[in-house]
Amino acid sequence: MHWLHRVLWALSIWTCAAPAGAQTCPPAPQPLTPELFAQAAPHARDRGLLWAISKDGRTSYLYGTLHIGRAQWMAPGPGVKQALQATDVLALELDPLDESIQRELASAAGKVQRKLSPRTLRRLQAGWAAACLPAAGLADGAPELKVFDLVVAAAMREGLSPLYGSEILLSLAARGISRPVVSLESPAQQLRALLAKDDAEAEEFVSATLDDLEQGKGRAVALKTADVWERGDIAELGRYPQWCECVDTDSERKLLKRLLDDRNPGLADGVDRLHMQGKSVLAAVGALHLPGAGGIVELLKKKGYAVHRVH
Repeated sequence: MHWLHRVLWALSIWTCAAPAGAQTCPPAPQPLTPELFAQAAPHARDRGLLWAISKDGRTSYLYGTLHIGRAQWMAPGPGVKQALQATDVLALELDPLDESIQRELASAAGKVQRKLSPRTLRRLQAGWAAACLPAAGLADGAPELKVFDLVVAAAMREGLSPLYGSEILLSLAARGISRPVVSLESPAQQLRALLAKDDAEAEEFVSATLDDLEQGKGRAVALKTADVWERGDIAELGRYPQWCECVDTDSERKLLKRLLDDRNPGLADGVDRLHMQGKSVLAAVGALHLPGAGGIVELLKKKGYAVHRVH
């Protein structure tokens, strides 16, 4: 299907021909084929965090996702499968298989211009080359987004890939049963959270992220995050700021606030709006949006929902 080919194309920058003998290139992810799903089937079990949320005599579900995953996680567990089958609509932060969303993200991000210091730019270029990413990809766009590509490349070396993220699995599964898929946010909203406010903030963030990658911190955090999510450990997930080593600078603290705290009320409002339209919803958002006093679980409780964890 054409939308699936678009996803594969978007990830193909990591599967381009690498220089002979290159040792640092992330391995190419196994394509989303029937064979991959057959191989994943024996590993099907519930991962992540699932809640049932009830209001006005109707039950919806809230699922904490992971935006990257492993190939063997591509078969949904019984709880997630039941939640999808029991609901009328799947709501994601952004539907990764919506071509118009991907075009808008790429267009808007490509128009951002930044001025990095020569040293930081050289470091970013070196990391980009080591990850076997095409040099032309650095020509335009926000460097704070380009350095995220290096974080993804580090995760891919550990067998984790955005191709196997929860959202792609759920969007594929929903389409398979003709379930509508909607986005709770717009591309513009997500870019406002991801983009630095100015060149100085972008410089600080890119430099700090490169430091972490060079010291191996990105690998360790990616592996622990995946493990905590797979086990559904909500308590440890709530302690993410204590172990992620991602709130050490003012730039990092601002970014984490924009990514989580500032977006949670809007995401909770979107879930509530769909539910109050008479629809039973499976709302799947990044797991880090759920725990804590400002997390979506507590925000929905304040809106009158009865919430209980589905184990």
